Amino acid sequence: MSAPFEFILLLGGVFCVLILASFVASILKKRVSPDDTDPVIENLVARINAWWAMVALLAIAMLFGRAGAVILFGLLSFAAMREFLTLTAKSRADHYALAAAFFVVLPVQYYLVWIDWYGLYSIFIPVYAFLLLPIISALRGETENFLTRVSETQWGLMICVFAASHVPALLTLQIPGYEGKSILLIAFLVVVVQGSDVLQYVFGKLFGRHKIAPVLSPSKTWEGFLGGVLSASILGAFLWWMTPFAFWQAFLVSLLIAVMGFFGGLVMSAIKRDKGVKDWGHLIAGHGGFVDRLDSVVFSAPIFFHVLRYFWSTV
Repeated sequence: MSAPFEFILLLGGVFCVLILASFVASILKKRVSPDDTDPVIENLVARINAWWAMVALLAIAMLFGRAGAVILFGLLSFAAMREFLTLTAKSRADHYALAAAFFVVLPVQYYLVWIDWYGLYSIFIPVYAFLLLPIISALRGETENFLTRVSETQWGLMICVFAASHVPALLTLQIPGYEGKSILLIAFLVVVVQGSDVLQYVFGKLFGRHKIAPVLSPSKTWEGFLGGVLSASILGAFLWWMTPFAFWQAFLVSLLIAVMGFFGGLVMSAIKRDKGVKDWGHLIAGHGGFVDRLDSVVFSAPIFFHVLRYFWSTV
């Protein structure tokens, strides 16, 4: 599958931004005395380096079309669910259910996306897996914290597998006049949602005064939320040329997915506070774990997918 020209153009633009960011970070780092370290600059450099790795990985996967996207997000789902379930309550009675979740439910979900069986992958996890896994655990006969153990596994599947699988599912949509360009939908989703995250952080640091939920996420402010979401929506509007949307439609769709991304981060922050951790993991320098990077995207992806399916797709 050859990548459309718009994807190459967008990828070139992203790499130019990263080159500029790396250049600025190197200048800032040189201004710091070799004997001293500035935590803010060190964090900035770590984040930029992480973005280089993530953008390169995403670009390589996208160049392989549906197969690359399915494999990439399948692996990301596996890593994210592993992080998520590491922090949850489990017992020996859950071993078979967990094995089924990782090695049966997850690959079957992505296989169904690969063959475009929408009627089944849209209900496979929230219906069949949600009913089957508690049965497997119940057969082991251990009742202590049973509801907590089962529901945490189900929530991990819902967020890390079911919702995430809607990203590669975008490639299955058949939109009139947009044939061969579905890969751009993934790029649009990721750019808008991740751009919203970054812009919320920037606006929050510059103008943040009124906290939205101090207990859940002290860094989230109304100024950061409004500035970041509106800026990301404007960014999405100016990317209308890579979508099947008109300019104003691109703005509204961007606004919707940016807001959902914000609430995704808020919900996952609530879970982290409940578990007493700051990040889900430390595998991605400067970015926490896989779940920390996926939380906004996975809340936005199903909404974005179904808006496109029911208003633009012929399927």
